[in-house]
Amino acid sequence: MCAEPLLAVLIGPGGVGKGTIARRLTELDPRLWLSRSWTTRNKRETETGDEYVFVDRETFERAIDEGRFLEWAQFQGNLYGTPVPTGTGGADVLLEIEVQGAEQVRRHYDDVVIFLVIPPSMDHLESRLRGRGDTEDHVQRRLHSTANEMRVGQELATHVIVNDDVERATNEILSILETLRRDRRTLA
Repeated sequence: MCAEPLLAVLIGPGGVGKGTIARRLTELDPRLWLSRSWTTRNKRETETGDEYVFVDRETFERAIDEGRFLEWAQFQGNLYGTPVPTGTGGADVLLEIEVQGAEQVRRHYDDVVIFLVIPPSMDHLESRLRGRGDTEDHVQRRLHSTANEMRVGQELATHVIVNDDVERATNEILSILETLRRDRRTLA
């Protein structure tokens, strides 16, 4: 068996369901460890508080200076970052991050597996953004940034997953991960 854990990344436009898929993946696959990202943005009313580590800008910038992030980026005025994974117990690591962060991870880990999660349509994405309680201004900014996120995501992605159904999309990712694990064992 290969000693090195897989590093898998979920990217995609805001509102596409990355967080829901990430949670479902870790519920169904005990070999996955989900890294919890930090952010300086405010918690949404629809969030429980465990989606991110919510911190102020000063705390985040101190962590940058201390080299505590695997990747970090500024997106729509807020900072987002993934702490260097520790305490994974040898599990495969799953990151749910922005495309800017995925570019950084790709530069450091050429064997990273990047899943671009896309919506079945722009209307579906807009509906999801509105459904999670985002302000109209935020919805419009997210929709405006979607084209670039999708373009960059297509360039980075190892696999493209359409999130037309969370269970179907989750099972597709699990199937790909299992194939990758089997291939790694064969090469080990």
